[in-house]
Amino acid sequence: MTAAALPALGLPRRRPSALPGFGPTLGFALAYLSLIVLIPLSVLVWRASGLGVSGLVAVAASPRVRAALETSFYLSLAAAALNAVAGLVVAWVLTRYRFPGRAILDAMVDLPFALPTAVAGIALAAIYATNGWVGALVNDLFGIRIAFTPSGIFVALVFIGLPFVVRTVQPVLADLDREVEEASATLGASRAQTILRVILPALVPAVLTGFALAFARAVGEYGSVIFIAGNMPFVSEIAPLLIIVQLEEFNYVGATAIAVVMLAISFTSLLAINLVQAWCLRRYGHV
Repeated sequence: MTAAALPALGLPRRRPSALPGFGPTLGFALAYLSLIVLIPLSVLVWRASGLGVSGLVAVAASPRVRAALETSFYLSLAAAALNAVAGLVVAWVLTRYRFPGRAILDAMVDLPFALPTAVAGIALAAIYATNGWVGALVNDLFGIRIAFTPSGIFVALVFIGLPFVVRTVQPVLADLDREVEEASATLGASRAQTILRVILPALVPAVLTGFALAFARAVGEYGSVIFIAGNMPFVSEIAPLLIIVQLEEFNYVGATAIAVVMLAISFTSLLAINLVQAWCLRRYGHV
C-alpha cells in the first residue's frame, strides 16, 4: 500500500521528518524530562509528604511563611506585568527603527542573562541605596526609599525579567508583515485601531509567553534580591530566602514544605497563564 492511498482509507498520513522517528525522539524526550524535571520534583514532593496535606497547609498558613510567599508572588506578578509592557516597547523600538547605537542597545538587553546574580544585586543595591545616585535622588524628591524595602525587590525582579519579554516578542515582531498595517491604514483605520485590532492580537501570545517566563524567573530569584531586599521578616523577606534559613537551621522538612507550596502556587499560576495563551492562540491565531 502506498502512502498516497492512506488518506483514501481514512488513515492519517505520516509527515516526513528529519529526525529518526516518532518513537525514539518521544522516548528520548520523556527520559530526559523525567531525569531533569519530573524525578527531582517527585523527590521534593515525597520528602514533604510526611507532613500530609494538613501539615503543608499549616506551614503555608504560618505568619512568616505567608508573608514571604505574598512578597515573592505579588512582587513577581507586578514585575512581570511591568516587563510585559516595557518589553513590548523595547522590542518594538529594536525591531522597527534603525538608529545609531541600536546594536549596542540590543546587546544590552541580554546583560541580565550574562551577569552573575550576586553582581547584579550588589550593583542595584549600590545604585538604589539612599547614598546611591538614583536612590538619593528619589529619596530627596519623593521621600521614597528603594533599597532594603519591597521596592528594591521589585526593581531587582524587573531587572532580571525584562530580557525574557524582549527576546520572546522581538522575533514575532520581526516576522509581522507590514503590509497588514498598510492594508489597515488603506481601509481607513486610525493608528490606534491598527495597534489594537491588528498588531496587538498577533503579539498577545508572545507577550503572554514572555510574561510567564519573567514571572517564573522572578518567583525563584534569590541572588540578585537578597542584596537589595533588606531581608526583614514580614517586610522584605522572600520565600527562597526563607527556604535557605530553614536549611541553615537543619529543618529539612520545613524547607521542603515551603518549596512544595511554592511549586504548587507556581504550577497553578503558570497553568492559568498557559490556558489564557492557548485561548488567545485559538482566537487570534489567524491574524
